[in-house]
Amino acid sequence: MPIADSVKLGLNVAIYHRDLVNLYGCAVGDDTKIGAFVEIQKNAFVGARCKISSHSFICEGVHIEDEVFIGHGVIFTNDRKPRATNPDGSLQGEADWAVERTLVKKGASIGSNATILAGVTIGERALVGAGAVVTKDVPDDTVVAGVPARIIGGSGQT
Repeated sequence: MPIADSVKLGLNVAIYHRDLVNLYGCAVGDDTKIGAFVEIQKNAFVGARCKISSHSFICEGVHIEDEVFIGHGVIFTNDRKPRATNPDGSLQGEADWAVERTLVKKGASIGSNATILAGVTIGERALVGAGAVVTKDVPDDTVVAGVPARIIGGSGQT
């Protein structure tokens, strides 16, 4: 699993076990740490001073701002209606679906084994509990947990 020439790495990026990551067509900001068995796809962005823990998957269309923590085994998605084939049975290609953008704002933390569905925004300093499935936007300064994730604390609590 390579680090492709198309990757733009900032200063002092630490990639642990470089032979056990797959990075291509993405950008990673200064002083970010990336664990083993992480994949970051093309057109994904990880900001400065982030920590991306092992076994996480950051797909195309995900934008992670500065100072974000991504726990172990966090999975992002970029398509709400994934299909392998078109109605005629032909294998889908890039032209057959549209990437949905996902945004994780500055200072947010996402717990281990959380799943983040396509098209959501996770607010500044928000905390996503371990194992949560995030299906809708998370306000700034809130804590969400569960399946589906619901607000359980923080200043954004309703």
